Amino acid sequence: MFFEGWSAVGRVVLSGLLAYIALVVFLRVSGKRTLAKMNAFDLVVTVALGSTLAATMLDEEISLVQGAAAFLTLIGAQFLITWLSLRSARVRNLVKARPRLVFFRGEFREEAMRRERVTRSEILAAVRSEGNANMDDVAAVVLETNGRITVLKTEPVPDGGMMGDVDGYEVPDRGHRGGDREG
Repeated sequence: MFFEGWSAVGRVVLSGLLAYIALVVFLRVSGKRTLAKMNAFDLVVTVALGSTLAATMLDEEISLVQGAAAFLTLIGAQFLITWLSLRSARVRNLVKARPRLVFFRGEFREEAMRRERVTRSEILAAVRSEGNANMDDVAAVVLETNGRITVLKTEPVPDGGMMGDVDGYEVPDRGHRGGDREG
């Protein structure tokens, strides 16, 4: 139970090393985006890769070739979804959230905060962490697609600029919303 022999330990070390090398090679070939934690889908792939590596190392019934096939399947699926999301707004909206405005021009956006499950105290903590002592010094606060809270100290430019893809932002000159949807 505590020790099954040196051959079992050797199998874990050897299969772990080979699986690790295979994973590193596959990740280098697939590019930096594979492990980017930019949205929920990327996080799922990252966690699944780690789980697959552990299973390949520790489960005697999973061969190295099966583990490598699992790596390739996950990386291939991530590559395909990323490729499709670059070419299709429908796929992009399915796998990636949009940033959302949660504070703007002195007002907390309560409905947006409720939908995103962000509290006032979390926003205030983010503002303080950026070195602000007063909300009057903050033009906008955006909940980004990766869950990070961005604090903008200057008013967004009138044409939308960096705020063009943020749900809840209205471009002042045209009255056009930054996002097509509120949800």
